[in-house]
Amino acid sequence: MEFDFALRELRFWLTDHRRTWKGSTFSIVTSPVLYLAALGLGLGAIVNAHGDARLGHVSYLAFIAPGLMAAICMQLATTDSTYPVHACAHFLKIYQAAIASPLRPRDLFHGHLLFTALRLTLASAVFLAIMTAFGATRSAWALAAVPAAVLTGLAFAAPVEAWAVRCTKDSSFGLLTRFVIIPLFLFSGTLFPVSGLPPALRPVAYATPLWNGVALTRSLTLGQAQFGADAWHVAYLIAIIAIGVGIGNRTYRRELYA
Repeated sequence: MEFDFALRELRFWLTDHRRTWKGSTFSIVTSPVLYLAALGLGLGAIVNAHGDARLGHVSYLAFIAPGLMAAICMQLATTDSTYPVHACAHFLKIYQAAIASPLRPRDLFHGHLLFTALRLTLASAVFLAIMTAFGATRSAWALAAVPAAVLTGLAFAAPVEAWAVRCTKDSSFGLLTRFVIIPLFLFSGTLFPVSGLPPALRPVAYATPLWNGVALTRSLTLGQAQFGADAWHVAYLIAIIAIGVGIGNRTYRRELYA
C-alpha cells in the first residue's frame, strides 16, 4: 500500500512533465554531444598528443566520457531536487494540498525520488548511446554504467531533497551549485585523475559521492571492473541514498505537518 501511494505521486510528476518533456529531452541529448565534442575530442586532441600515462593509456575521450556521464546525473538530480521541491512546498503549496488526501509526506518524497530515478535513467541511457557513437566505450560492461550513474544521481537527490523541502528561500540553491556542485564537477576525477590533486586534498575527493560514481562508471565503460572496488562504490552510494531517504522522511513530515 505504501508503494502504491508513492506511485500516485510519481504519476503526478509524469503528468506535470508532459508540459516540458520536449525541452528537457532536447537538453539531455545535446549536452553529451557538446561535452564530448568540446572536451573529449577538442581538448582531448591536446591531451592525447602528450601521451599522458596517468589516464591509464586510454584516450582522453574514453577517460572523460564516463566521468561526464556521472557528473551530468549529479547536476540533473540536484536541479530536480531543489527548485521543483521548493515550489511545491512553499510557493505553489501543492504538497499541502496533496496531504489533504490519503497521501503522506513520505509518499510525496518517495514519489518524487522515483520520478528523478526515471529521469536519470533516461539521461544516462542517452549519454551511453552517444558515448558509444563517439567510440568511447571499451566493454559490454558499459551497459551496467547506466544503473551506476543513476545511483550516483540518487546519492545527491535524496539528501538534497531532504534539505530543500525545509528551505523557505531559493537563494541557497545557487550557493549549493557554486560551492558544492561545481567544485565536485571539477575536482572529483571527472576531468582529470584525482592523483593530480595536492596530496592533502585527495582524501576529500575520495570521500565524495561523485568520485565514487565516476570511478564506478569509468571502470565499467573501460572494461576495468574489479569486484571489490566496485562493490565498495555501490555500497557507498547506496548508504548515502539510505541516509538521505531517512532524513527526508523526517524533514518532509516536519515541514508538511508543522
